[in-house]
Amino acid sequence: MDPLIGMGVLALMGAAAVIAGISEDSESNVGSQSNPNSQVQLAPQMMYPHRIFNKAISGEPPSNALMCAIGGTTAAILMDALGMSALFSITIGAFVAALAHGSYSTMSFFGRPTSQSRFKQPVYMDILRGHISPIMAYAFVTTFSIVIISYIMISVLNHPFPLALLAFIWGTAVGAIGSSTGDVHYGAERQYQNTEYGSGVNAAQSGNIVRNGEAGLRNGIDNSWFCIKFGGPATGLAFGMTVFLSGWITMVFDPSISQMIAWASVIAGLLIVLVLIIFNRMIEVSSRKSYGPYKADNDEVTA
Repeated sequence: MDPLIGMGVLALMGAAAVIAGISEDSESNVGSQSNPNSQVQLAPQMMYPHRIFNKAISGEPPSNALMCAIGGTTAAILMDALGMSALFSITIGAFVAALAHGSYSTMSFFGRPTSQSRFKQPVYMDILRGHISPIMAYAFVTTFSIVIISYIMISVLNHPFPLALLAFIWGTAVGAIGSSTGDVHYGAERQYQNTEYGSGVNAAQSGNIVRNGEAGLRNGIDNSWFCIKFGGPATGLAFGMTVFLSGWITMVFDPSISQMIAWASVIAGLLIVLVLIIFNRMIEVSSRKSYGPYKADNDEVTA
C-alpha cells in the first residue's frame, strides 16, 4: 500500500476512534456505568436517595464489547448474505446494537432502584424516559464508529480477523479506556465536589455523592453536560491515539519487509510508551502544584 494512502486511512480510523471515545464516555456518564457507579449504587443504602440513572450492565468493557459485536455481526450478515452496501449495513448494525443496549439499560434501571426500595430509593419514570434516548444515541454513535474502524481494517488493510471479532476487540478497548480515562472526570470532579482535591473517597464518604445540580436535583444528563467539556474529549483523544499510533508503527516500520525493521517497530512502540509516561508524570506534578497537595501530604506537613 502507498504510504500516503496508508496514513490517510490511519487518520480516518483515528478520527472515528476519537468520536467513539467521546460518545462512549458520555453514554457511561448518562447511565452511571463507570467506576463511580458503585458509589451511586451505595448512596441509597447510606440514606442518600438520588435521581441519577444507574445501570452498570456488566462494566464498560464487556457491555461495549457485546454492543459492538452485535453491530459488527449484523453488518456482516447484511453485507454477506443480502449484498447490502457497507454504509447501510453498518448503520443498521449500529441501530440494532443501540436497541439491544437500550433494552439492557432499561432492565438494569428497573432492577437496581427496585432492589433498593427498602432504603427509600424511588423509581423515577421521568428519569427513565429522559435518559434512555441519549443512552441509545450515544451507543449508536459508538457502535457505528467502532464497526467503521473494523471494516476499514478488513477491506483496506486486509486484516485477517472477521468483522464481528474486530468489533468485539475494539469495543472492549474503548470501554476499558473509558473506564481508565473518563472516570476521573466523572467521579472525582462531578460526584465528589465536596471532597478535598486528591483525597479519594474514604469510608466515611461512601455513598455521599453530590446530588444537587445547577437547577434542581442532579441526574445523569447533568453529568454528561459536565463531562462532555473535558472527560469525553480526553477519552476520545486517548482512544484515538491508541488506534492511530498502534497502526502508525507498523505502517512506517513494516514488519513484513525484514526482521530488522520488525524490531525497529517494537523499539518505536516502546519509545512512544516511554514518552507518554514522562508526559503523564509532568501533568500530574503540574496538577498537584496548581490545585493543592494530596491529603497524605497535608497530614505530613501538619505532623
